[in-house]
Amino acid sequence: MRALLTVVVLVLCAACGTDQPGPEPRDPGRIRIASFDFPESRLVAELYARALRRAGLPVDVLSGLGTRELVAPALQQGQVDVVVDYTGSLLDHLGGDGTETHGTPEQVHAALQRRLAGRGLTALAYAPAEDANAFAVPTAYARAHRISRLSDLRRLAGGLTFGGPPECPTRRYCLQGLRDTYGLRFAGFRAQPSRAATATALESGDIGVGVLESTSGLLGTGQLTLLVDDLNLQPRENLVPVVRTDVVARYGPPFTSTLDAVSARLSSADLVRLNHIAAVNPVGPAEAVDAY
Repeated sequence: MRALLTVVVLVLCAACGTDQPGPEPRDPGRIRIASFDFPESRLVAELYARALRRAGLPVDVLSGLGTRELVAPALQQGQVDVVVDYTGSLLDHLGGDGTETHGTPEQVHAALQRRLAGRGLTALAYAPAEDANAFAVPTAYARAHRISRLSDLRRLAGGLTFGGPPECPTRRYCLQGLRDTYGLRFAGFRAQPSRAATATALESGDIGVGVLESTSGLLGTGQLTLLVDDLNLQPRENLVPVVRTDVVARYGPPFTSTLDAVSARLSSADLVRLNHIAAVNPVGPAEAVDAY
């Protein structure tokens, strides 16, 4: 917990111009993997950490550290060493344009590597597993209004409340993109603390449209329907470990080949199964990976 608080204080105060003391020196003998603050990221971080531990490497997991705006600077500043990110979203965060983020997986990965150059970071091999933002409505609503695509919401959005993460209104691939690409303007926005809360709010009627992942384990009940992204708003989103180059130099092939081997085997179906285990059973990431 102390290490986690150190990261948060460093990132939030990096540009505040005060005389706050710096963080405690990191332990160079341990590899720190950070995850974002949503369940799949926590699960994937634990999955990759397990592989490194089996290879005999010392690993700590900072689970649920925060959003990309918090985690990406922590990685670049050396407060964490590995983040399993999503290719298109990270490329967009680094300034990639729509062409770069919507190419083939190989093209998006190559563009990401170019953007990371000079930052002390490198993207290892990407996984076949891909998980993009997806937008869900209650299945009963979809059937009653005969909708299956995001474009179908144009005539309905004005009467619906949208639910998603707090940062959604300013994200290109969330509310901002729905407005710019699809022309969707909803009656209101209701921030949700988690994807599970979003699914519950959809099922209860508290919101009419919500953000879930395309590999969400919350979709198995049949009560929610994902709408097709028919205008291709979402970028390619293959999972990819982004690592500090000094850590690569320190640990060499045992480090990189272990992470690459996990990526090579990880499919979208694996993500669905992992997410389903975590959604059905109220357990932590480590226990969910054990069950998987």
